[in-house]
Amino acid sequence: MADCDEVWHAGDWGDLAVSDAIGRTKTVRGVYGNIDGGPVRAVYPKEVYFTIEGLTVYITHIGGYPGRYEKGVKDRLIELKPDLYICGHSHICKVIKDKELGLIHFNPGAIGMHGFHKKRTMMKFGIDNGKLLDIQVLEYDRN
Repeated sequence: MADCDEVWHAGDWGDLAVSDAIGRTKTVRGVYGNIDGGPVRAVYPKEVYFTIEGLTVYITHIGGYPGRYEKGVKDRLIELKPDLYICGHSHICKVIKDKELGLIHFNPGAIGMHGFHKKRTMMKFGIDNGKLLDIQVLEYDRN
């Protein structure tokens, strides 16, 4: 994480101490997840939409994936037209191209120690002129 400019989080922080620690050295963007209580929800919204280096990004926690979007998410994607759509919730790491909507979907999995996931995962990538570069899935043991 030392060589990253920003950290984006798709919810289920668990505690603001996590984002506070990251925020001491990085810009943090994120949304709250279904396990997050009032303090996290007071800081992070349900969804974020932004443009960075020519790439439009939409992040929400519960959203599904191409072919299986949660109710209302596909409409939101059609409305916003992001290049990159990120959601969490399933703890299953995925990278999928949605050819119909012309976007890339990321679910970074789960980097935390709590939950049912066997491996901890997150994603790292670069952006250049609106294009995603060097997409990597980083995987860690839970111990």
